[in-house]
Amino acid sequence: MGAPAASLPRRLGLAALAARADPLSAYFVPHNEHLIPLARLLLQLQYTLEGSNGCTMLAVSLASCARMPATLMTNSPARLLTSVVVFLLSLAPGLPAAAQETNVVHLFNGKDLSSFYTWLVNDHRTDPDKVFSVVDNVDGAPAIRISGQKFGGITTHEEYETYRLVVEFRWGTVTWKPRTSRARDSGVLIHCQGADGNTGKTFNGPWMRSIEAQIIEGGVGDFLMVQGYEPDGTRLSPEMTASHILDRDGEFVYDPAGTPRVFRDGNRINWSGRDPDWTDRLGYRGAHEVEKPAGEWNQLEIVVARDRITNILNGVVVNVGLHPSYTRGKIIIQSEGAEIYVRRVDLYPDGR
Repeated sequence: MGAPAASLPRRLGLAALAARADPLSAYFVPHNEHLIPLARLLLQLQYTLEGSNGCTMLAVSLASCARMPATLMTNSPARLLTSVVVFLLSLAPGLPAAAQETNVVHLFNGKDLSSFYTWLVNDHRTDPDKVFSVVDNVDGAPAIRISGQKFGGITTHEEYETYRLVVEFRWGTVTWKPRTSRARDSGVLIHCQGADGNTGKTFNGPWMRSIEAQIIEGGVGDFLMVQGYEPDGTRLSPEMTASHILDRDGEFVYDPAGTPRVFRDGNRINWSGRDPDWTDRLGYRGAHEVEKPAGEWNQLEIVVARDRITNILNGVVVNVGLHPSYTRGKIIIQSEGAEIYVRRVDLYPDGR
């Protein structure tokens, strides 16, 4: 773990904190019950640590390690847990009450889609088939309904740079051609750049060039580098580095102890537990699934710093990308052939 916790500076910068998060994750062994109290403590601590993306990501990463696959164990559990707690406490300027979340941006306000505009292939900023709507009561609360009938998305009016985005979603029952019998599919696109529809050369595509946090049965938390076009026909793509291993079939899978590689041009980085037997079929569930079964609510957090993007599904860190070439842009929630309900879209500036 490097320097003893007691000798670490009281406050570390964002870059230093971020650099420690993934290596620390690798020390834990999965399914150790003695880690659960620490996990709870760290989740409580995350809002005391100066509110930075790095602190939040560090706390959540460590807390979720009790449920994450791990690759290394180089220290005794008791000594390791003590060191980690001392390290985290050394960062906190005292332990004030949990930070007030008064600066949250409710991109879904529970009433309408006023934070977004719609975009669909062929229909562009019109929605004649009501692909996007607000339903008054889904499991007792209002929610955005995305029918999936046409490909496109709801796009934020504003651009965002550094934040923690919390999206709560569950699948509906309706699917549409050409994905009627395929895995339910959607996604959250961040750092969207360029003109609407630029994933198509004639700007009639469904989305914008961006970095996608995938939402698909069996693959929630994958990263995709979504390409797009400029008016002169130049094709552009975001780039991002991720530590990876190759699975049985030679696909890239996120592993914090793996080999760093730059991904671009439509590359996908599978989440850490993606089943190599994944098939594109309705209702697919892998052997180590973190996503809840269809019909149950999931929480996807996307923690965005300038040098790092972290996907957290239901409290588990499932993917981390480093040094993204895009660091700012709009946010899109996709319509991609499957009905999906979204009851929460909250953005916390600066990752608080």
